[in-house]
Amino acid sequence: MRPQADPAPADPAPADLFADRYGPRPEGVWGAPGRVNLIGEHTDYNEGFALPFAISAGVYVAAAARDDGILALTSRQQGSAVVEVPVAALAPGVPGGWAAYPAGVAWALQSAGHRVGGASMAIDADLPAGAGLSSSAALECAAGLALADLYELTVSRPELAALGRHAENDFVGAPTGLMDQLAVLLGQAGHALLLDCREGTAAPVPLDAAAADLELMVIDTRAQHELSDGGYGARRSSCEAAALALGVRSLRDIADPEALGRLADPLLMRRARHVVTENRRVLQTAELLRAGELHRVGPLLTDSHESLRDDFEVSWPEANSTVEAALGAGACGARMTGGGFGGSVIALVPAEVSADVADTVTAVFARNRWSPPVITSRIPAPGARRLG
Repeated sequence: MRPQADPAPADPAPADLFADRYGPRPEGVWGAPGRVNLIGEHTDYNEGFALPFAISAGVYVAAAARDDGILALTSRQQGSAVVEVPVAALAPGVPGGWAAYPAGVAWALQSAGHRVGGASMAIDADLPAGAGLSSSAALECAAGLALADLYELTVSRPELAALGRHAENDFVGAPTGLMDQLAVLLGQAGHALLLDCREGTAAPVPLDAAAADLELMVIDTRAQHELSDGGYGARRSSCEAAALALGVRSLRDIADPEALGRLADPLLMRRARHVVTENRRVLQTAELLRAGELHRVGPLLTDSHESLRDDFEVSWPEANSTVEAALGAGACGARMTGGGFGGSVIALVPAEVSADVADTVTAVFARNRWSPPVITSRIPAPGARRLG
């Protein structure tokens, strides 16, 4: 089988959903993409480096301002209900569930001193939730752009990324870093973004797999993940404890893995070793991309996966089997992508063996009686923007 080609961006279907749920047409439609992290996992909240790229699938918000101070939220993927809450009553936990992500951005904008009034929002998506492709950040950023436009707020994209992170950390309760929001808002077609998560900056790096006769294959293992369930937070706490024991602000400040020998706790040493070596791998990958040597990136991806599996312990059985099967079928390299505990794998695959890799991975899932994986070939796409 051939992996599904990177699909074209979805039509702004939320406009029709808005009319169905609220009556009038919306004032506009905004879209934010998902992202695939090429390399650089669990480095963002350690103020390190990451190398994600935006993809064409995303989350779309049709919205209109309203004068009654109510934030109304509805989603095609969440049934027919409309969640309504006064903007003045927004607080962590109110509302909860999926609605916390867009509501959290409104709360974060208010907390930063921006005047946000009521709004009706209708949400649609062609990006699967729980696949490790940052559907939560896409929803936050699409909603944030909508509110900024509706209320003519002066908010830069890096500032909006930081507010999205604030919403996810302190409103939703997921202790994530800044990578996802920056990738979603600053993504560029044909490029990955070298993120410096201490400085909040993004430098575009060329990423054209087709020019090198390669494909970036993304394999959704269908094992759902949830970053607010405790495992992710425990990893972050371990990194903070390791930095404290080493006397540094964050693990970003450790360049030499040999320095980790000062950690007496073997668990903290393993967690910190992943972060320190992953930062190195990100910078090496960016250098190779700038030199037009994408074909040499494969081993770095595989090293990253092994580090995430063994030192950071955030991989899962379907991901490990996918990486092994892809490499056995001819992939240059492969790794889990996203926060872990479920989600997707990215594989760098020579175009001539793409079908073999997809067939081999699918056969492994069938033998294990796992749900069939969803396999796509992805290219870097533009970041969040107004669509209409």
